[in-house]
Amino acid sequence: MAQFPGAGERNLDRTVDTDRLRNSWHVVSGYGSQVPLFFYSTLFLTHPQVREMFPAGMSGQRDKLLAALGKVVANVDDLEIAVPFLQQLGRDHRKFAVSDEHYPAVGKALLTTLEHFLGQDWTPALSRDWTAAYGLVSEVMVAAAKESAQTSPPWWNAEVLRHERRTAEVAVLLLRTDRPLSYLPGQSVAVESHLRPRMWRYYSPANPPRDDGVIELHVRMIDGGPVSSALVQAITPGDTLRVGAPVGTRLTIDHKQDVVLIAGGTGLAPFKALLGQIANEGFQRQVHLFAGARAARDFHDLAGIQAFARALPRLRIVPVVSEERGFRGARGLVGDVALRHGPWPEHEVYVCGSPSMVAETREMARAAGIGEERVHVEDFSGYGSPAETVPGIFQGDDRA
Repeated sequence: MAQFPGAGERNLDRTVDTDRLRNSWHVVSGYGSQVPLFFYSTLFLTHPQVREMFPAGMSGQRDKLLAALGKVVANVDDLEIAVPFLQQLGRDHRKFAVSDEHYPAVGKALLTTLEHFLGQDWTPALSRDWTAAYGLVSEVMVAAAKESAQTSPPWWNAEVLRHERRTAEVAVLLLRTDRPLSYLPGQSVAVESHLRPRMWRYYSPANPPRDDGVIELHVRMIDGGPVSSALVQAITPGDTLRVGAPVGTRLTIDHKQDVVLIAGGTGLAPFKALLGQIANEGFQRQVHLFAGARAARDFHDLAGIQAFARALPRLRIVPVVSEERGFRGARGLVGDVALRHGPWPEHEVYVCGSPSMVAETREMARAAGIGEERVHVEDFSGYGSPAETVPGIFQGDDRA
């Protein structure tokens, strides 16, 4: 029998019917927004002290619960997928001050919710299945959180050193953490402001780790996005933000192939960090960077990117605009322009931008014959990767 790493000696019992778990969840999730509404109402009614762990507005949080639980249930019998996902959730929940005693409360509310929506289909056998599955889920998360606590804090305090408004929508922030924060170029960190307590949004540092703890963030103000609006419009030098542990490996480089980087808007940030990493490597690789914007005035950091030209003689930078007719450079969708500059038979392709831009570019790459394994994306829109983008029960992430 396979064993969950980090879950002691417990395993998923052979008698647990994982198909029955998935089928029951499929039925329950069909009730849509009623499910998380009932779940959180039950949780807060039975354990009112938990309410303060959540943001004041719960509408976005309720939507994310379904995705998180669905991901857990869908992979509960696939250890290779489930364990990294659950371990990351456990580590990430530390920034919400989640402790061991919170997990039973969540489990009880979950079982009550399932029983409510399944009605007569909620049998003793199904109750045992869900109890066993949730028991393992919570054990893995608790174990990962305890292990993480031995080596890192639940969050880092970061002083805002500089806040520069580059365009009407974009600001570049320089932060300095109060203790060393180790991360890989291309990873992301969650950020919380005192102006939007208990609401976190993920951003990719635009620089490799520095000895002085300085991190550069590129923030685009999104319509209706409370965290991004606060970071762009209201944060000033001297303010303190909270920064969570780094997550994600989709946009990191661990090979020596030449690369194509396709960025939309502030999707340029992780690629700027990757350029810093490549500049420090002991070998030269070919790098093609396609930076997309609506108009030339929306390029918020071309000068910062072009500064790498001397250190990277094989770097090619192609600015692309989609809406400015008078632009003298490349015009069109940045993904389409990048692929038309190919073919890229050996290159690793990295894509970062808005959800729609990433989805379109990914489809274009597939149509161009570029294998999925060579296309690296991170869009933070659909909880598509274990241990990277899926929010959990306690999270209040702003990704819009």
